[in-house]
Amino acid sequence: MGDYVLSCCSTADLTKEQFDRRGIRYICFHFELGGVQYLDDMGETVPPEKLYQDMLDGASTKTSQVSVGEYMEHFRKILDEGKDVLHLTLSSGISGTYNSACTAKEELEEEYPDRKIYVVDSLAASSGFGLLMETLADKKDEGMGIDELYQWTEEHKLNLVHWFFSTDLTFYIRGGRVSKAAGIIGSVLNICPLLNVDFEGRLIPREKIRTKKKVIRRIVEKMESDAENGLDYDGKCYISHSMCEEDAKEVIALIEQKFPKLKEGVKLYPIGATIGSHTGPGTVALFFWGKKRVD
Repeated sequence: MGDYVLSCCSTADLTKEQFDRRGIRYICFHFELGGVQYLDDMGETVPPEKLYQDMLDGASTKTSQVSVGEYMEHFRKILDEGKDVLHLTLSSGISGTYNSACTAKEELEEEYPDRKIYVVDSLAASSGFGLLMETLADKKDEGMGIDELYQWTEEHKLNLVHWFFSTDLTFYIRGGRVSKAAGIIGSVLNICPLLNVDFEGRLIPREKIRTKKKVIRRIVEKMESDAENGLDYDGKCYISHSMCEEDAKEVIALIEQKFPKLKEGVKLYPIGATIGSHTGPGTVALFFWGKKRVD
């Protein structure tokens, strides 16, 4: 089907090459590092290693969403090609960018009355958002039209499961997501919080687990209980991390041992600048298809 384009935010945390290969267009968020403004362009301008090292060295970070005007320009390029667009935004539970995209859609529908513009709140983040986009690209390649794919997305997006943990609470404290007192106690007790993304697309702490070794085992147990078909899960599985590749590889080794039917094994990506500016180094995130999020 060549009459429509899949589109998303750069916060889907795949690679530029992957997006280009699948024909997925993307629009970049913005971030500030040490007082300098950059595009979150999947590490092309600021590689993840530099971002996280600068954060460890004390550089401040800020992020900003895509404006209505930027969305209009992005959508207009696709519409001017005579194509419709199905765009997914970063979760509304994390960012207000969904509202900006919807406003741009409303403005452009008057200008392009013969074109279709669908905007979907992905309720997803990082490489989980990317896994959703990859799945949609598969279905588009199989011949699914834009109307049917839009409906499929709305019906299935909550089946995309996110679990993640952090071994460093420094930036959660700095960003106000963890109180200073709780952060100090957690650090002293070697607490590694286990979180997920809920049915409203928000990041929710679920368990406080002592030691990295235990939280690595626990996140794999969550996949055992939540994955579609349990240990027979044969779908795609992605992991993203923020400068803690060895921890991520420990998770991968356990998953590939327990889930022998995995499609293409586990794919590993860096957490991008928008999400990483808030988590800082030390976060591992796991994504797969499974039970629908209900809380």
